[in-house]
Amino acid sequence: MSVNGIEDPRPVVWFDIDNTLYSASTKISQAMGQRIHAYFVSLGLDEDDASELHHKYYTQYGLALRGLTRHHEIDPMDFDQKCDGTLPLEDLIQPSSSLRKLFQDIDRDKVRVWALTNAYKNHASRVLKILGLTDQIDGLVYCDYEEPNFTCKPEPEYYHNAMKRAGISDPSKCYFIDDSRLNVVSAKRLGWGRCVHFYETGLETVEGGKVKRLGLEGQQGTDEEGIEVISNLEQLRVIWTDIFTT
Repeated sequence: MSVNGIEDPRPVVWFDIDNTLYSASTKISQAMGQRIHAYFVSLGLDEDDASELHHKYYTQYGLALRGLTRHHEIDPMDFDQKCDGTLPLEDLIQPSSSLRKLFQDIDRDKVRVWALTNAYKNHASRVLKILGLTDQIDGLVYCDYEEPNFTCKPEPEYYHNAMKRAGISDPSKCYFIDDSRLNVVSAKRLGWGRCVHFYETGLETVEGGKVKRLGLEGQQGTDEEGIEVISNLEQLRVIWTDIFTT
């Protein structure tokens, strides 16, 4: 953040939260997918129509809720309470000493660390608390469901707003890791400098209500967009070696 109009010169490291700070093996995306599907059904849709519309909105907007708020008269806070709010996170994820050590080893004299999520602040804060990372995050950018026209990844406006929130004007000074390649590609095309796709080969996740098996398109190394692909967060020590103390 800027102080007295002077911008903090340190780059910002942006961490996605869900399916990035914890593994897809937790099945949280499956549990979330079931709740979102039930929410679509509660609108009066049959099972097939609910599945089709859920996937359509996710694909079109990057977040099913974006489609719901644009095309249906729903209260996004009601959606958050019934979907994210009912997830048994405490039963599905737990603190990781190695993950915390990874964050502690990031040199804060060189960079700032922020979280960047498509969830609402309640869910994001809850996950960070369970993982024991709350004190390791300098700031949080989330989808503000209380705003009538909130933005989300991969919309360019979302990334621009994130930079404003963090008080950083040079996109090349942004480090970013996300499990969604679409989100990472969007950031990369906006000039974000050090982008990484977190891809857990062999696992299954749910995107837009559809099961996706990781392993058909991801591979280690650098892809055609110049994006690094990793399957373990510890690999960041090699990819971003310049920002770690050890």
